[in-house]
Amino acid sequence: MSFKMPEVETKIEWNDTVLPFQLDRSDIRGRVARLDGLLNTILDQHNYPLEVSAMLAEAVMLTALIGPTIKLRWKLSLQIRGDGPIRILATDYYGPQEDGEPAHIRAYASFDDDRLKTETGTPFEKIGKGIFGVLIDQGPNMQPYQGLTPLAGGSLAACASTYFAQSEQLPTNFAISVGQSSTANERDQWRAGGIMVQLMPKASPFAAAANDGETAELLQAQDLVPDDNEDGWNRAVSHLQTVEETELVGPHVSPETLLRRLFHEDQPRIFPVQPVKFGCSCSPDKVRNTMSMYSAKDIEKMTADNGMVTADCQFCGNHYELDPKTLGFDAQA
Repeated sequence: MSFKMPEVETKIEWNDTVLPFQLDRSDIRGRVARLDGLLNTILDQHNYPLEVSAMLAEAVMLTALIGPTIKLRWKLSLQIRGDGPIRILATDYYGPQEDGEPAHIRAYASFDDDRLKTETGTPFEKIGKGIFGVLIDQGPNMQPYQGLTPLAGGSLAACASTYFAQSEQLPTNFAISVGQSSTANERDQWRAGGIMVQLMPKASPFAAAANDGETAELLQAQDLVPDDNEDGWNRAVSHLQTVEETELVGPHVSPETLLRRLFHEDQPRIFPVQPVKFGCSCSPDKVRNTMSMYSAKDIEKMTADNGMVTADCQFCGNHYELDPKTLGFDAQA
């Protein structure tokens, strides 16, 4: 189901939503998203330094924009790993269980606090050399998909664009803004807004080149644009680059208004909005399943003085205390 952009604006809750759209004149599809409550829920669970929070916020926004690509009940993960002081940025997007239900996102970061304080560079540079990975879990008895590209381009958004060009042969571009807003008598709140545009081309002649190995140059979005789509793609990217931070994260511009401002020449058409919420899949049973890979001696070493094995969820911080006997071992034997 879709409908043309209305002359009188409809009201869509502009918070923790992803609005899909297409540009009828240009064979371009995309999404515009805003994350406020979800982002604060994720970051409030951790005491990350500002730089780490900002990079994780960008990763969460990318996840919200990319995630609706998957089908119901699938899981999409971003894994950003580097050799710098910001070592890991990890996010999970859980597709809705049924049409109309919210999707769920969770995220965490790992970092070296000493190196973070002493090393110089932008937050992105503090990830260092590493990989940008997209993983898709289609469910039981299905082989997971994994696509990896090097960290390059100066931002996570640039890495995501390179991933789509290299691994999916889909020209893709992003505009993302994240930051904190200050209001009198209230604590600072994180806000994030973003737009993704993606050209849906015919079979690409560059598909073989993308698999030639590490010696091949990384493909960029523009490398994949067919001649008959070049004008529309260039126009969309050019307009996307004009978007202002206040339009992405400010309180006064709705997604419909923003799409009209940017892409009115290309006849934007919007689709049903996708709400997103925080959600973590951890549980005692999943912790027990994870523990099953350890030997009895390992379990014994992990058993605390009170006779319980403890574990903390990296995503949500839930603390679990489990009886070793429920793990299939008797650590006291």
